[in-house]
Amino acid sequence: MIQRQSHASVFVLDQDRALAFYRDKLGFEVRTDMTMDGGFRWLTVGPRGQPDFQLILISPSPGPMFDEDAATQLRALVEKGVFGIGVFETADCQATFEALQAEGVSFLAPPTERFYGIEAMARDDSGNWFSITQRRS
Repeated sequence: MIQRQSHASVFVLDQDRALAFYRDKLGFEVRTDMTMDGGFRWLTVGPRGQPDFQLILISPSPGPMFDEDAATQLRALVEKGVFGIGVFETADCQATFEALQAEGVSFLAPPTERFYGIEAMARDDSGNWFSITQRRS
């Protein structure tokens, strides 16, 4: 029986730029950065307070995971900014919004009251959108 999710993939246009974004702007820890056979780079990061979860920053390039057509299609979708990668929780959405905005993070929407709490919508350096949410107490 499945007990939990440990990894989730985020398609990125450039792994080095994505690493700088998630590590330097969002403050995530680098969990793994290894080059495997065939030049495939296994790069994972995660929130400092959640050591049992990792985001795989994967480039949609031809190789062991994708053929040329699939890589091209995925890359085009990433470039269009169609992927939502989830929700990152924070204790103070407004403060997190201000800190990340000062770091140059692009926001689609400022902190807004929702039925579930306060949410701001942002984009990573590849165009993937995500929610930063402060749960209603």
